Amino acid sequence: MKAAWPKLSLAVPVLAGMVAFALAGHIAATRFIRDQQARQLDELTEAVLRRSEFAVDFATASLDELAGRGLATCDPASLQAIRLHVYQRSAVKDVRLVNSDGSVICSAYSETLEFDKGWVDRADMLASRDSKLMLFRVEQFGGDALGVLRDIGDNKALVAILGINSSLFDIMPAELRAHSEVLLALRNGAQLGEFALDAGKTLPHPIDFEKSSARYPLRAVIRIDRSVLSTWNSEAYWPAMAAALVLGALFGMLLSRTQRLEGPVADLDRALARGEFKPYFQPIFDLRTGEIRGCEILARWLREDGTVVPPMNFIPLAESSGRIEAMTWQLLGRALADLQPQLKADKDFKLSFNVVPRHMLGAGFIETLRSTVTAARVSARQIVIEVTERDELDDLARAAAVVRELRDYGFRVAIDDVGVGHSGLSRLKGLGANTIKIDKFFVDTITVDASTTTIVEMLVALARDFHMTVVAEGVETEEQVHALISCGVEEGQGYLVAAPLPLAKFSELMASRRAATAVAAPAGDTALVA
Repeated sequence: MKAAWPKLSLAVPVLAGMVAFALAGHIAATRFIRDQQARQLDELTEAVLRRSEFAVDFATASLDELAGRGLATCDPASLQAIRLHVYQRSAVKDVRLVNSDGSVICSAYSETLEFDKGWVDRADMLASRDSKLMLFRVEQFGGDALGVLRDIGDNKALVAILGINSSLFDIMPAELRAHSEVLLALRNGAQLGEFALDAGKTLPHPIDFEKSSARYPLRAVIRIDRSVLSTWNSEAYWPAMAAALVLGALFGMLLSRTQRLEGPVADLDRALARGEFKPYFQPIFDLRTGEIRGCEILARWLREDGTVVPPMNFIPLAESSGRIEAMTWQLLGRALADLQPQLKADKDFKLSFNVVPRHMLGAGFIETLRSTVTAARVSARQIVIEVTERDELDDLARAAAVVRELRDYGFRVAIDDVGVGHSGLSRLKGLGANTIKIDKFFVDTITVDASTTTIVEMLVALARDFHMTVVAEGVETEEQVHALISCGVEEGQGYLVAAPLPLAKFSELMASRRAATAVAAPAGDTALVA
């Protein structure tokens, strides 16, 4: 009997740990799944709103261009020029000149006036953050449109009529499409567009996910049947429960042995001290020729035992714990040392690295960057600072001043994750960056979703107006390359050419590309990326 006590003393805490962790695992897994579902639906709602904002940005830029060319008149020559402008921008259906009260003076396509069921007075239009820009619904027999009014002086205004294509809102995952609705409306409740597989079907237990624009009186809503959420993306429940039981057993054993546990932040500090964070390099290439024009540094954690930790497992903790700044400088210094021969040999080769907005706006960022690059004996014009758009820049004026100083010293600045983040195109223009990087979210669907093509075309057109270059992220297929080239995108980054590579593999890739170029016969037309 006495011999059984040691085993029992171990079994009790193990069983207790398993029961406690199983209960906690059930609660945590359920909450995690619900939170993940809510986050994904919030992101989809945000995407609908951003697509709508891009459309308004596009219309506003078109009206500003017309006004700048002095075409805000009704003479035949001006109307002909406006018609050509509308023809070249498929998202705009018509442009009208109106009085200050909103009444129509003339229209580029006067026949479209016959399709109007009504026209609102200026008093019924909704103001934007820009006081000279107003939005309103245009009720038409063929479906409602969105009116975008831009004041031109004190007595006149130009109005762009935007067609609302329901395919812009067809973004729901396949398993949710039959149980959801996607709506776009103005702030006063006037509905502009809707997507639902069965327009007459009423959702029995609806739950809404809603986002409102900070710049325009626009509101996006995803309405979904609550009951379908019980099975959507719930595959993680049982693996989580199994993991909870295992963790409970381990915790029980650890309790019985009273071993001291250390936290994950201490692991980060030790890894920083040992230099375990290594730069991996992903090529940025010309979409037409496949020529590698630069690369982006991506962090990997190489432990002493040889295992590689992906960034999603440590970057969020590094940001929240304040270690991201030290990690960034460590990675940049190592990358500059690794690629110095490449940067010296090819003065047009660009090295990009990511910074969070808080780091870029922090004290001493520019001075540390300059000293790091100078010590590596590399030209500042070969360094690109990528600022992610997923984190909001609270002080745009200060950020623009920092970007301006960086550019004065020769550095280039890119805005990462464009299209799914916080900034509209007008804020991107105000920031004064050199480049925008189109998020993988759009590249993934550009070959199957016509609305994505429209958005990318608008991004490219607006980027050109702002004198910015465009890079597409997450390029994986030749079909995507063809679609991006058709939209006017010139450079890409993604697994089609290479995954993020350690230095040795990246050097092998560059050497093989140079060797292929050296032996290739001159050709008039360069092939697309193979």
